[in-house]
Amino acid sequence: MEWAWPWLTTLGEALLQLLIQPFYYIAVILIALVYHRQLLQERKLFHVRLQSSITQTIRAVLGGIVIGVIVSIVSLFLGAHLTLSSLICIWAATLFLALFRIRYLCFAYAAGLLGVLQFGLHVASGWQPAGWMGNVTEALRALDMPALLVLAAVLHIGEGFMVRMQGESMASPLLFEGKRGKLVGGYQLQHFWPIPLLILVPVTGGAELPWSPLLNGGSGYILVALPILLGFGEVTQSMLPGQKVKISAKRLLLYGTALLILSLLAAWWSPLMVVAALAAFIGHEFLVWYSGFEEQNRSPLFVHPEHGLKVLGVIPDSPAEELGIEAGETLYKVNGVLVHSPEQLHRALRMNPAFCKLEVRNHQGESKFMQRAIYEGEHHQLGVLMAPDNHEAWALRLRPLTLFHIVSLKLFGRRNDKRNDDAPLALPPATSGEQKSIEM
Repeated sequence: MEWAWPWLTTLGEALLQLLIQPFYYIAVILIALVYHRQLLQERKLFHVRLQSSITQTIRAVLGGIVIGVIVSIVSLFLGAHLTLSSLICIWAATLFLALFRIRYLCFAYAAGLLGVLQFGLHVASGWQPAGWMGNVTEALRALDMPALLVLAAVLHIGEGFMVRMQGESMASPLLFEGKRGKLVGGYQLQHFWPIPLLILVPVTGGAELPWSPLLNGGSGYILVALPILLGFGEVTQSMLPGQKVKISAKRLLLYGTALLILSLLAAWWSPLMVVAALAAFIGHEFLVWYSGFEEQNRSPLFVHPEHGLKVLGVIPDSPAEELGIEAGETLYKVNGVLVHSPEQLHRALRMNPAFCKLEVRNHQGESKFMQRAIYEGEHHQLGVLMAPDNHEAWALRLRPLTLFHIVSLKLFGRRNDKRNDDAPLALPPATSGEQKSIEM
């Protein structure tokens, strides 16, 4: 056990380094801005706050710590190690890609880009620029790409499990324009985690590993903190959030496992390195493309049927949640009256000022009956968000987000010109403190 004390010492130094460097805190601030922007988006569309951005940020931080601990332990036993210059390259590549799209704040994209650049430099082995470009070129050529890709693969396996655990609870409802120009309802699944990784860095005179790892590049190591951002984002209009989360998590696990196998094979046979690097980038893009293709070829779920009103979402701690109404179900009758519009729903709720009886069609089309006492001030606040009926004031334009859009809290939306100004915007109506003007 004489090896334990040197490793406990280097572990303490790495944790102290994580606490004093700014990169982890920058990642947490970016995530807080993402969820604050989502909160502003919900208020603009529905005039209510569905989730706390602080709660979501804390949940993301805790999830990131779980992923970081597991991945750090796995990479330690695999012997995946990086140099200090490699860590700088990873952060530089990640921030560069985020300038184009916020979903590129992902380790797989950075690792894939660096792998392709390294392959190109090996092909042009005679090219050696001077000055700082020469230093960057040498750092890229010295990257241990198999180790970097192994980390990307293990991170995405962890991401798949975390999406499965947290994905549904962090989904946010949307209103946007469908294929035929009509407004449709859907959900945004947008999750980011700040991952505090502890990575092996080979140094002369460092602590020796007491086992023989798969990726062994030296005899002495120290632990270095590497905070990174892991992100996942999709929009669904054809599935319930829980269904979409299960499918996406399964695909991420398959992607991470395939990338891990390719990366381990590349560690033993170097020509596979560029294949693994391309798989990291192209494979992730294929998941995004296929999800969008799948959505375009499925019918929207959150549209009103011929009879009744489709429920897009349920406000937390509301009478609707207490009654057990779920997103995707249909409000069929209220106090014995068949409802076809928000106005009819309001009138039906006012018919009986003391009691409310509902007939709701579930996801299988079967009726379930609910009843609840109505308290003072609740006659118009059932607590449901309805699927759009073109009376809404605002709808979103689905556009790729960049780092600038997140930092500036910029939203993308359009006024609904077809809206009847006499119609209510949503259920429940906004309070005076929630009717803030937001630039879109």
